[in-house]
Amino acid sequence: MTSSPTRSRLVALYALAGLAFNFPLLALWDGDQWVWGLPLFPLALFVLWAGLIGLLAWLLERSDDRSAR
Repeated sequence: MTSSPTRSRLVALYALAGLAFNFPLLALWDGDQWVWGLPLFPLALFVLWAGLIGLLAWLLERSDDRSAR
């Protein structure tokens, strides 16, 4: 089984998501702060999740463009 750069990047993105949504780093956002009238913790979760989806889409679309050439 050969290892492609896309596969390695997907594994790295999975590890990054696992770290970002784990207790020690997620506890950084837990507090009584408000940003633009929204509580910081749910806002941070939404931004992290949206960023993860965006990175995943960019990575997968980028690999399709390169393989088509």
